[in-house]
Amino acid sequence: MKKFARITTLTLSMLLPATQALAVDEHFIDGNTAVGGYDVVAYHTDGAPMKGSQEYTAEYQGVMWQFASAKNQQLFQEDPAMYAPAYGGWCAAGASKGKKVPTKADLWAIVDGQLYLNSSPKAHNKLFLAKTEEVIRKGESNWKKIFATPQNAL
Repeated sequence: MKKFARITTLTLSMLLPATQALAVDEHFIDGNTAVGGYDVVAYHTDGAPMKGSQEYTAEYQGVMWQFASAKNQQLFQEDPAMYAPAYGGWCAAGASKGKKVPTKADLWAIVDGQLYLNSSPKAHNKLFLAKTEEVIRKGESNWKKIFATPQNAL
């Protein structure tokens, strides 16, 4: 029985770093925080991107998130899946093409309660906004394959 316990502990300790590495690959991280430190709740509550603060943070899926206020921090902690952006904050248009592309905070849309971010005015306006349903459908399909793949491996 002691041998089993030792193997289990060793196995779990070997898996933990891998899980943490995958969490980082699944999310767009810029400056050590998700989505470049922007407050993902503010898109929903204020209708605009707002930079978060190191004073208000939360960890979700192995990644640090920042918020502009204690209220937004609390809302996120109560229901992070509601506020976390689609595709881990990577570009929605990029995900529809099977790629992970860094996003810009001012290129965003909320569709059916889900936050989507994009990488360029062309990707946002001419692809995402022009073909929203198609981009989301393709993005969902591709995300199942690329979510834990490092950006430079695509």
